[in-house]
Parts: sequence; structure tokens; C-alpha cells
Amino acid sequence: MPGDLPAVGSFVAADYVVFALMLLVSAAVGVYYAWVDRSQGSTGDFLMGGRSLTAVPVSLSLTAGFMSAITVLASPAEVYRYGAVFGLVGLSYIFTVVVTSEIFLPVFYRLAITSTYEYLELRFNRATRLMGTVLFIVQTVLYTGIVIYAPALALNQVTGMDLWGAVVSTGIVCTFYCTLGGLKAVVWTDVFQVGVMLAGFMAVIIRSVLLQGGIGPIIQHSQQGGRLNLWDFDMNPLRRHTFWTLTVGGTFVWVSVYGINQAQVQRYLSCKTITHARMALYLNLIGLWVVLVCSVISGLCLYSVYKSCDPWTTGQVTALDQLMPYLVMDILRSYPGVPGLFVAAAYSGSLSTVSSSINALTAVTVEDLIRPHIDLSEKHLSWASKGLSKAGVCSYIKQYTFILKIHHLFPPPPRFQGAVLGLLSGLVVALWVGIGAQIYPPPAAMSRPLDLSTAGCNFSTGFSNWSSTALRPVLADSWYSVSYMYFSPIGTLTALTVGVVVSLLSGTRNPSSELEAAFDQVQNNNSVGISICTERKYELRGIVIIITVWL
Repeated sequence: MPGDLPAVGSFVAADYVVFALMLLVSAAVGVYYAWVDRSQGSTGDFLMGGRSLTAVPVSLSLTAGFMSAITVLASPAEVYRYGAVFGLVGLSYIFTVVVTSEIFLPVFYRLAITSTYEYLELRFNRATRLMGTVLFIVQTVLYTGIVIYAPALALNQVTGMDLWGAVVSTGIVCTFYCTLGGLKAVVWTDVFQVGVMLAGFMAVIIRSVLLQGGIGPIIQHSQQGGRLNLWDFDMNPLRRHTFWTLTVGGTFVWVSVYGINQAQVQRYLSCKTITHARMALYLNLIGLWVVLVCSVISGLCLYSVYKSCDPWTTGQVTALDQLMPYLVMDILRSYPGVPGLFVAAAYSGSLSTVSSSINALTAVTVEDLIRPHIDLSEKHLSWASKGLSKAGVCSYIKQYTFILKIHHLFPPPPRFQGAVLGLLSGLVVALWVGIGAQIYPPPAAMSRPLDLSTAGCNFSTGFSNWSSTALRPVLADSWYSVSYMYFSPIGTLTALTVGVVVSLLSGTRNPSSELEAAFDQVQNNNSVGISICTERKYELRGIVIIITVWL
């Protein structure tokens, strides 16, 4: 970085105090629930909160699980670079919640399962269940690493906060309250952490509004800079963000998260009734919109402040996800403790995601790998659950993964062979296009980044973060340039095509006797209080769940 670039502030003692308080409160929640539930020693109490939680805290926990530090840092930068059209992804949240509530929730809730992969054994066999469990564990361990390391690196390079000190402290605290308090501690720390995250966003927005002389100038600057590009109905799949990529592609992506991801499903299955579970999902929709609106407004504030002197082009930051912490240190450095609040907000996102991952990993390990094969008492299973939660800290590694799961409804029911071959085919094709897009990023003509200016900089701007265009293969400007929002649909269609063809060639099958028996048992259980739908309706729901779990 050139020596004549102006420096922004760095962390002071008050900022570290605010950050430490966030960690302390999170740890205290774990201690509280360990004490309150000290007489409850079953795995159901530890992993599922005794299935006694209510809608409001679960809804906030679902929102927190969706928000990671990557969301806090990257979403405003996305708006800064590509415009407020990114906000249209909020429409996909509606479809996601409706599909999850009406298709996935009734099946999982009435079966009273703990691991979503139990369904695969009911539908196919134990080997299928184990394969799904192993894939989930690998994916979650890798994803958890990037969730905690990437934001720590970005914040370290801008604020000067110690990288490994932050990673280790958050990892230890997260593992601590997960181990002591189980799912109840995870849910209630999520409630607290959602508040911290929103407070961090509001600190940036309020200070930016005051600095720019009101919300009007921010809107005006955004309009002049082309950032209010809300209604783009271009159907070209190579465009990064359009109405179609964000609503259709976004629905595919988020249904896979809310529909079958263990971390999210485990939350709404912990509700005491299916009505509370449904309420939690719909209240969560409001939370998702609030977070999205804060992200979009923060991105517009970011552009308004740096409309004439882009820190990324000039080399003041080396990556787009450093823009938000750079803005915080720039405009809030005269308010000791407030930069610490924003960093606490970012790390709250990490804590909520990581704690959810640890709890989910523990659940699938106990239910899918230990309980079916080792005869242990509830007390010993509870000890095993806590021990596995402690082992969750090993997942904090620097890795990256593509999460390529999605749902679709397509009878006839696939056989085991069709499901496996469909999975492998969809995974290979989706990884092919995804990795290709990382190696050969789409050209500007396709991704359409908006203009950035350095005309107002009062220092030398000889440094540039813009990269040159290297020699590109034939597929680079077509196949590899497909919008990243379409990676999941591509994998899905491939998996469906291969899976259905193989199933047709090998013959279809009816639902397994185990699945029918499970539905019959629940239907005859008066404690559920809600009648089961027709067998055919469940069969259609089952197809959706099978495809989503496998992908």
C-alpha cells in the first residue's frame, strides 16, 4: 500500500471492552442454562431443548443462524459494488418460508426426528442415511472454518485486532456455551447476538446519515451512482444480479438451508407445538427482511461516503469485505467503543453460525453414528453429546466449500441407485461451474459492476486493485459466467435428470414399509393433536425432502 495513503483509526481499549462484553454475555447464557437444566440429563433436552421452546426466541435464532459475519461484511459491499438490486433476494425469502412451512416442517415435525437424515433411513436404508450424514459433517466442518476465519482476517487487516486472538477467543466461548447449555443456550445467545448485530448496523447507518446531512443526500448519491437499480428483469442467466437470478436462484439456495439443513431444522423441531414452529418460521421472515434492509442501507451509506474516493480502487483496502470495517474505523473512530460494537456485531454473526454448526454436528453424530450402532444409556449419550460439542472447536480451520443443495418436486420416487447417481452427477456439474467461475471470474460485461470514482481523493492514487484480464478458455465467457445464484439450480436439474432416468430404468418403488409405519404411528398418536395428510401428499413431500437432502 502506498505510503501517502491516509490511515484510519485502530482499536482502542474501549473497543476491546465492548467486544469482551459480547463474549462474556454469550458465555453467561451457557452457564445459566447449564444451571437451570442441571437435573435434565437426556440427549433430547441437550440437543432439542426438550422440544419445549416457543416461537419468538426460535424465530430470532433462525434469523441469527442465517446471518454470519460474512453477511455483515459482504452484503453491504455487494450493494456498494453492484447496487441495491441485491435487495430483491428478499422476495426469495417469502417462497422459502412458505415451502419450508408447508412441505418440510409437517413431515419432520410429525416424525419427531432429531436428525434430518433419519428420514433417509425410513425412506431408503441405513447406508443412505450414513452417506447423507457424512456429507453433511464434511460440508459443515469446512463451512464453519471459512465463517470464522474470513471475517477475522478482514477485520484484522483494517482494525488491527489480533487475528488468532479473535479466532481462538470466539471459538472457545462458542464451544463453552454450546457444551454447557445445549440447544437452549444456542437459541438464547442467538437472540442476544441478533440484537448486537442490528445495533452494529444501526451505528453505521445513523453516523453516515448524520455525516451526509440526512437520508435524502444518501438516496440522491445512490441514484446518481446507479445504485438504485432495483427492477432489472433481464432474463440473461449470465447477469450477476437480476430479478430472476435473485428470486428463482435465491429460492433454490435458501430452501436448501431452511428446508433440510440440520442447524435450521433442529431449531424449529425444538418448538413445543407445530403451530409454534410455523409461527417461528414466519416471524423469522420479518427478521430476515430487517437484516436485509439494514444491509442494503449500509451499502448505500458506504457508497455515499466514498462516492468520490473509492478505498478499494486506491488500495486503502485490499478486498471488498474490508470496506465496512474501513468505513467504521473512518467515521466512528472519534467514538471509543462504537467500532468495538460493530466488530462485536460481526463476530456475533460468527458465533451464531458456529454454535448452530456445533450443535447440529453433535446431533447428527449422536443420532446417526452412535445411537444406531452402540447401546448406551440416555445418561451416557448426554455425556457423549457434550463431549462432541467440545470437539467442535476443531472445525475452525481455513477452508472453503460450495454448498450445493436444493429441492424440486419430480415424481416418480427415486430408487436408491437413482438418488446416489443423481447426487454425484449434480455435485460434479455444480462444482465444475462453481470452481470454473472462481478461476475465471465473469467479465465485467456480464457481472456489470457499477462505476467507482477516485476523482475526489486528496492523495496519490497510483495504486489500483483492478486485475488484468488473463487468457481465458472458451467456456469462461459462457458456462463459467453464469450467475452464481444459478449454481444450485444447475446442480438440481442435473441431479433430477440423472436420478429420474436411472430410477425409471431400474424401476420405481413405493415408500418403504418403515416410512409408512412411522407415519401410521404418528397418525395414531393423539398427543400430536393434528391429523396427518393423505399418504400421497406425504409421498410428494417425501420426494422433495429426498432430493434436497441428497443435494
